[in-house]
Amino acid sequence: MKLIFATNNQHKVNEMQAAIGEGLEIVTLKQAGIAIEIPEPHDTLEANASEKSRTISRLTGIDCFSEDTGLEVMALNGEPGVKSARYAGEDKSFEKNIEKLLFNLKDKPDKRAQFRTVISLLFDEKEYFFEGICKGEIIPTKKGASGFGYDPVFIPTGSYRSFAEMTIEEKNQYSHRKKAADKLVTFLREYGSKENVSSKTH
Repeated sequence: MKLIFATNNQHKVNEMQAAIGEGLEIVTLKQAGIAIEIPEPHDTLEANASEKSRTISRLTGIDCFSEDTGLEVMALNGEPGVKSARYAGEDKSFEKNIEKLLFNLKDKPDKRAQFRTVISLLFDEKEYFFEGICKGEIIPTKKGASGFGYDPVFIPTGSYRSFAEMTIEEKNQYSHRKKAADKLVTFLREYGSKENVSSKTH
């Protein structure tokens, strides 16, 4: 099965394909010949994910999915949240975002945080949502050179290493994106099983 993944972020494509495995082939926007930047104007992850999947569905008429992910820091009342990619400005600078986050947290003892991913799937003209959460904490100094975004300053619960110190396979043991992807794959498998049963009974 193939699905268009409505993102221009190659890091997300790599992580999502690794999370999903070989049972589902992801088609990127570039591979689909779509060269647009889809806006994320809403104040919830769910609405932004839906905006992206619905935009690509309208353009192509093909089943597709999208995701939106936010880092939610408890001591900052859930910030940066839906604004994670643009926390320090519209240029989406990972470095500036991390600098702003660490500055805002420097006097706060509570470093608890979580990554939350919401997937919007448009499939057979219906929309479905899948959520994945990874809890952890923010560390004051960057560690590691892998990953992207806030990975160098986030340590998931149960580990002593930051996401940026892990391979994709290691990160997927904890990953919010992996958890949401697992729910997506489970749904598609169950849907396919129901379709096979239905076709055999008619």
